[in-house]
Amino acid sequence: MAEVHETAPRLVLASASPRRLQLLAQIGIVPDAVEPADIDETELKGELARDLAIRLACGKGEVVAARHPGAVVLSADTVVAVGRRILPKTETVDEAKECLELMSGRSHRVYTGVACTFADGAMRSRVVETRVKIKRLAATELDAYLASGEWKGKAGGYGIQGAFSAFIIQIIGSYTGVVGLPLYETAGLLTAALRRPLAFKDPS
Repeated sequence: MAEVHETAPRLVLASASPRRLQLLAQIGIVPDAVEPADIDETELKGELARDLAIRLACGKGEVVAARHPGAVVLSADTVVAVGRRILPKTETVDEAKECLELMSGRSHRVYTGVACTFADGAMRSRVVETRVKIKRLAATELDAYLASGEWKGKAGGYGIQGAFSAFIIQIIGSYTGVVGLPLYETAGLLTAALRRPLAFKDPS
């Protein structure tokens, strides 16, 4: 009797973020398809940042999974908060300046929700909290960073993997979570969903 080899399901990344693709590549994962979900990301009245992150991650996954029955769908969302105030994904220089001035010289929290819809439709999710402390920004430093344009479309107005890393004093938690995809939690979800171990590759 011929041996039957179980085929791993297709993997769809429900995100347009190039950073998430790069992070997945670090652990040997290349999605079969990339399809961002267009959902309303407005926070609900009184909603906490942690709850928003996981709600949006799950919501994106549900939308994309409905289009790809039988596939594994990975989705995520990152939310930045100072105290109970949720900061936007900045689209204008004024938004970015307001966020960075608020975070200057103090700590804030970054919540990244990650959800994985299995081939049978079941969903598992995690939320990862990281505390980030920023130095007090001089006006010249703030102006230079704003002029770089690196802040565009980023939660809280900065990308920790770029030039803004020069202003980070301390990180307590997941660095990759702040970038946009907590790899430890993601690896666990994908290993279970894809039914195969991660294929680590020698970068040389």
